[in-house]
Amino acid sequence: MQNYYETTFVMTPVLSAEEVKKTVTGYSEFFLKNNAEIVLDDHWGLKQLAYPIGKKTTGIYHHIEFKATSDLIDKLELMFRRDENNIIRFLTIKLDKHAVLYNEKKRQGLAGRNKKISSPSKTEA
Repeated sequence: MQNYYETTFVMTPVLSAEEVKKTVTGYSEFFLKNNAEIVLDDHWGLKQLAYPIGKKTTGIYHHIEFKATSDLIDKLELMFRRDENNIIRFLTIKLDKHAVLYNEKKRQGLAGRNKKISSPSKTEA
């Protein structure tokens, strides 16, 4: 049975744009080779870290939401751990039905920070 997951990983800021693209492409191909369905692939870019990691204060963030079986998660996290030259942190979580619904609404612009707000109709007196 496939479940919904999302993973966010932080790459070292010293990578070139080519190396970042190669790393992200490698993980995307990993999902496809293992029969996972990528729902959202979002590059967040260079951001400030909450605390220094290995004397680095910034990192390149990438977020992937996907649908896969649970045995894929162990393989994915093993890949992250082995890729210690490029990946400095990662987090993978399983989404429950409420999180999946929220993420769908967020992609449609109906929830979250960029929520589409309908302006109230102006009635003239």
